[in-house]
Amino acid sequence: MDDHTWTVRLYTLNLAVLITHEIDSAYWEEWALFGIPGGIQVFNLLNLLVVLVFLEGFRRLVRRERRGYQFSLLLAAAGLFAVVAHSYFLALGRPEFRLPVSLALIALTFVLSVAQGVVTVRALRPAN
Repeated sequence: MDDHTWTVRLYTLNLAVLITHEIDSAYWEEWALFGIPGGIQVFNLLNLLVVLVFLEGFRRLVRRERRGYQFSLLLAAAGLFAVVAHSYFLALGRPEFRLPVSLALIALTFVLSVAQGVVTVRALRPAN
């Protein structure tokens, strides 16, 4: 499998895991954890925008546009940001996101984001 195919597959998997994490985040009332005003309504609107942005990135990636690879790096960075933020709250002893599937989603986001970043960078290298 070439680097483009791996990038597309990892992007798909990582986006699916991050969307599932955001569903889990509604259960844990993440807007309160991060101090987002407006409650669930603003939280849902923000998630709608994020999903639309990354779906556009996916469309561009599938078409092999350079911008698609940039979106791939952005998604990997967003995943790593989520992992760092939640790790911080877990280290503080916060009770949210401590169920096994919640923790597994965070761990999987880390693995997928690192792999996606590496493969995307490899795919962007000029062929020798």
